[in-house]
Amino acid sequence: MSKLGQVNTTDIAAAIRLGCRTMQSMFNRDDHDIPFFNTWVRPDPVMQFSAAHSESHTPGRHLNALLNAEDAAGIEIDETAIEKHRRAAFFSYGGPVPLPLNRQVIDGPLVNFCPHNIREGFHALYVLVKYRGDAQARDLAERSIAAIFEFWTPAGGWNQTRLRELGLNYQECQGFIHGEARMLGPLVKYYRATGSARALELALLLKEKAITECFLPDGEYAEERFITRHAHSVTCVMSSLAQLADLLDDASLLLRVKAFYDQGLWQLRDAIGWSPESVGQRDSDHGEGNNTGDIVETALILGRWGWPNYYQDAERILRCHLLPSQLQDVSFIQAPPNPKGEDGLREVADRHLGAFGFPAPYGHESVGPGRGGAVSFNLDIVGGVVGSLCEAYREAAVSRPAGHWVNLLFDRETAGLRVYSPYTHDALTIEVRKAAPLWVRLPAWTDFSTVTIEGTEEPPRRINGYLFFAQPTVGKPIRIRFPLNEQQLTLSGAVHIQPIRVHLRGDAVVAMDNFGADLTFFDAYA
Repeated sequence: MSKLGQVNTTDIAAAIRLGCRTMQSMFNRDDHDIPFFNTWVRPDPVMQFSAAHSESHTPGRHLNALLNAEDAAGIEIDETAIEKHRRAAFFSYGGPVPLPLNRQVIDGPLVNFCPHNIREGFHALYVLVKYRGDAQARDLAERSIAAIFEFWTPAGGWNQTRLRELGLNYQECQGFIHGEARMLGPLVKYYRATGSARALELALLLKEKAITECFLPDGEYAEERFITRHAHSVTCVMSSLAQLADLLDDASLLLRVKAFYDQGLWQLRDAIGWSPESVGQRDSDHGEGNNTGDIVETALILGRWGWPNYYQDAERILRCHLLPSQLQDVSFIQAPPNPKGEDGLREVADRHLGAFGFPAPYGHESVGPGRGGAVSFNLDIVGGVVGSLCEAYREAAVSRPAGHWVNLLFDRETAGLRVYSPYTHDALTIEVRKAAPLWVRLPAWTDFSTVTIEGTEEPPRRINGYLFFAQPTVGKPIRIRFPLNEQQLTLSGAVHIQPIRVHLRGDAVVAMDNFGADLTFFDAYA
């Protein structure tokens, strides 16, 4: 079919809503409604159980995204779906130690423990505490933190002997970043929700090990330093360190994150935020949406701390890659034969509508071997990306003590203001609903000699990349007109099979090289 029929480049709320649909439809009716993890949509469509991640991983990602979507974007969530994910997450903690565990086989005992999954377990527990006041989740989170202090130390790692004595199979990670460091972000969120001293203590231990061994002042990525090539583990720890710096008002820690964002991250991304599944992968342009979401979340924090060029980066990433990469056209997915009536083969196309997975910059299918020549969607990625989109939706237009801030030029409505995007309307239009100063970020590529402003007699001031209106009139729209400049961009061959040419209008893709790949997002570059 080549180019897809539906591709979203402008609507964050719609992407969140559709992703929530996916996460509410992926329960395995042949496995007590525990969600699937691995899925393929071409050439052999199927949804499957994972002995490493189904109950210990997917529920946490999905709960985090669904309940944040409810809070950030007002998405109506089926409470039955929340309860199914909650039940699956609690089930994973039902073994001999309060850590997220997994079965080796469906209906088998909880025997597999991998530190990689602790992050997802805490995501389930924190979000249930924050948005549902779940006392059982809070008790379990505290017992889980205590168990980590009991079984793990920063210097010595896990007491594998004791874990095996409890009947557990310890599944080795690719070093600290691929394992324990990943839990830092949800621990920060859990602390914000509860004020748990032990959570903050553990977060600080993880931070110290991360910045002493991996995220050094030079900002470089080196495999011998990070151990792992799993790009999502690197980007989620980067994002987690930024969250902790934001919590602590720690400028020195945020500068450490900024150094990595500006230096080493370029081995894990391109100019539109695409990021590979594995650092240094060859012969494939397949990426992973999780990583891109982490990059956006980190950029939003850096932008909020006074570097608006990171908001610019986040907006380009959202428009050029993250939003378009959502599966919105499922017409190419064929119904597989299902003589035994297995749930993993049932309604594969419909249940995948809204998924995020392993996109190339130009489409769902990479040239070269890709992921073994298949188009696949690990379902945890849906939760990861939707969670990141919720953060972008919150930050796009927000009211703070210093006034109303328009940081990303998307359509957005809040109690304090209404924003109409120049990508969906004839002008960037802002209507202030509550009296306060107004800050409007204009893209770095804007030629200010071409900007015209209607709806105010107050000449705005230009301050650090923003137009500042000291006293905008409540209820009177301000229209800011400027051309969305045509630009040419080349995505680096250092992270791709070959350089990829991109034609932009503003921060949105008009056309892109696709090398004859199928299932593409954009018109081919002429």
